[in-house]
Amino acid sequence: MQPQLLLHPRPEGLYCPPGDFFIDPVRPVDRALITHGHSDHARAGHRHVLATRQTLDIMALRYGEDFAEATQVAEYGERLAVNGVDVSFHPAGHVLGSAQIAVEHGGMRIVASGDYKRAADPTCADFEPVRCDVFITEATFGLPVFRHPKASDEVSRLLKSVSQFPERAHLVGAYALGKAQRVIRLIRDAGHHDPIYIHGALARLCDYYKREGIDLGALEPATVEGGAKSGFAGAIVVGPPSAFADRWARRFPDPVTSFASGWMRIRQRVKQRGVELPLIVSDHCDWDELTETIVETGAGEVWVTHGREEAVVRWCEINGIRARPLHLVGYEDEAEE
Repeated sequence: MQPQLLLHPRPEGLYCPPGDFFIDPVRPVDRALITHGHSDHARAGHRHVLATRQTLDIMALRYGEDFAEATQVAEYGERLAVNGVDVSFHPAGHVLGSAQIAVEHGGMRIVASGDYKRAADPTCADFEPVRCDVFITEATFGLPVFRHPKASDEVSRLLKSVSQFPERAHLVGAYALGKAQRVIRLIRDAGHHDPIYIHGALARLCDYYKREGIDLGALEPATVEGGAKSGFAGAIVVGPPSAFADRWARRFPDPVTSFASGWMRIRQRVKQRGVELPLIVSDHCDWDELTETIVETGAGEVWVTHGREEAVVRWCEINGIRARPLHLVGYEDEAEE
């Protein structure tokens, strides 16, 4: 079977004709298979959604219990038949519940990785490479300049700053799903056990992570009442990046502003955001991890999407692997990373 007959892009998203389903569609469809809960991959309004239990839970938290007419849970490694096409979900290491989706039919196996990372993360299942004929990879950081440091080293820099400036609050920008919980857990693993203050937009997802057995330690609301006595001096405050531009952020006197993202490798991004303490903590692979993963899958063909497609395609061609950009639209991983 030709790969394009099993999966190909349509305006709604990546479509499987023999199975009559879409993977991470950006428009409402009859049947959707969802890799993870970020809003650029998981949309409300589909009639039927197949995803891991945690992804379905997260979608219900974000969109309401009626985000789809019907849902079905896919366990990691379980082989399911969708209109005669075999599908299976495998850990992607991106956020809680995230999965790669393997689609197999007519002797052809294609793995749609969604977003994935290879770095260790105690807040989600580790990435598992899946052998396949065609591997669909993201390329968010698909340039050789992107080589991520150890996340634990970046958090050590944060805690060093906290000790050096005990009179100042440290505001850490981190996306609500996945990044915020990972940063909090990294802080705990580094030995910081004081309460961490969080923006209200993080509360429901942090509570969910706790219910799933992920220890985030003592979390307190970052309200005026919660920190009024000290002005949050010496405190670590975690909030979504969008909150840093509104009135919420102005309650903290002379804060050290920080942002946890792979994009903090780029100085111009740091300057544009006015970040004093950039933390290079990414929930995506860097260049070396992307290329190593492609080799590990054994794929003879690679499709590259949402990111630096040209560089990854060129690397594949140099290394004797057929490759092409997929040109899917609508994937920005919640306003950057």
